[in-house]
Amino acid sequence: MSFRWPSPPEAIPAPDLPQQPAARRVKVLHVVTKLRGGGGGNVLLSALGTDPSRYETWVVGADGGPLWERAEAGGVRTVKLRRFREVIAPVDDLVVLVELVRLIRRERFTIVHTHLSKGGVLGRLAAAICHTPVVVHTYHAFSFHDFMGPLRRWVYLFLERLMQPMTDAFLAVSPGVAREAVERRLARPGSISVVPSGVELEGIPVRPDPAVRGDLRIPEGVPVVGTVGRVAPQKAPADFVEMAARVARSHPEVRFVVVGDGPLLDHAKERACRLGVDVLFTGFRPDASRIASAFDVFVISSLYEGLGRALTEAMASGRPIVATAVNGVPDLVEPGVTGLLASPANPPALAALVTWLLEHPDEARRMGERGRARVRSSFDPSTMCELLDATYRRLLGLPRETPVTSSDERGAVARLRPSRVAPTPRARISSGDGR
Repeated sequence: MSFRWPSPPEAIPAPDLPQQPAARRVKVLHVVTKLRGGGGGNVLLSALGTDPSRYETWVVGADGGPLWERAEAGGVRTVKLRRFREVIAPVDDLVVLVELVRLIRRERFTIVHTHLSKGGVLGRLAAAICHTPVVVHTYHAFSFHDFMGPLRRWVYLFLERLMQPMTDAFLAVSPGVAREAVERRLARPGSISVVPSGVELEGIPVRPDPAVRGDLRIPEGVPVVGTVGRVAPQKAPADFVEMAARVARSHPEVRFVVVGDGPLLDHAKERACRLGVDVLFTGFRPDASRIASAFDVFVISSLYEGLGRALTEAMASGRPIVATAVNGVPDLVEPGVTGLLASPANPPALAALVTWLLEHPDEARRMGERGRARVRSSFDPSTMCELLDATYRRLLGLPRETPVTSSDERGAVARLRPSRVAPTPRARISSGDGR
């Protein structure tokens, strides 16, 4: 049985009320490797969306990235660590660990909430050293995958499992990610919940922006197949290019677009030249979701992906999806319902699915419409923040509040009549990005 604590009644108007002590807020520290991409966007919206009257929210992570300024403008306390790196770097990692321990000891956080691989390991280790009361970790994606060397994969798995006893609760961006975390013994059974990674839906076009084709110099009526994301190994850009070459053989009128920047951009361009396929590489675009709204088919060729913020944004604009069936992606892209799935590292399968959608525009349109309805009903940032609040409350033993509107109702609450209250909600799906 759980109990809903009554919310306070409306304040009594009283002139010249004596000054009262400020309510003691819960101090929360989000530790994230880098404040960018899907994980960084999740942290930013979490920090900005939690109730400032209840929580004092801090974010610590590597210096650099486009979201720090927005976090600070929103009143979030920020700490940037110059030596925080994504890759394993023993000396830098030790320095960052010491800096985190000093910060947590000085500020005495009640909750340390960690994100991503490096942030998860160093943040949880520092919280354990400091005996932080509550430690939460969110799995946006996994640091290991089937396309890395076995030794490196074992090291990442070992480190994640080592952190498990230091964590009070786990969150995951989709049911598939949650299940995988339990199956791989990264999270204890019953300790993990699904929280959808919020997407700022108001900035995403519901329908294609007609100005995009003019911007990209693509004539009306010409089919467009595209993707959005960091041009990095995780996203397998060479697989997208090979898919494009195969589709172009049977449908030479199709135009292909890659929106994003990254370390494999030049390699992807060279690959396109070698295969003789015309792919437009736009580089980084702050209006990526607007560009994607004009795609007739949106493609995700990732080798691993928690869920993918670019994917949820594309679905929010009604794009039919072809994606690789990795990690949490099948939780959102259901074959024949909201899109089509291929196995990873399989450009011929991607090409066949893209071709099918181009040749069946009515079915593709209906899949896009169903995907749009699903994302827009489940991925609002307020949903994510409500679930975070419920998780924090549960771990701190704080009951949820319920409005009290009359003396009769207050009397009923005071008598503590037994009632069934639904458990903390579990969520449906979400996040990750790489723009």
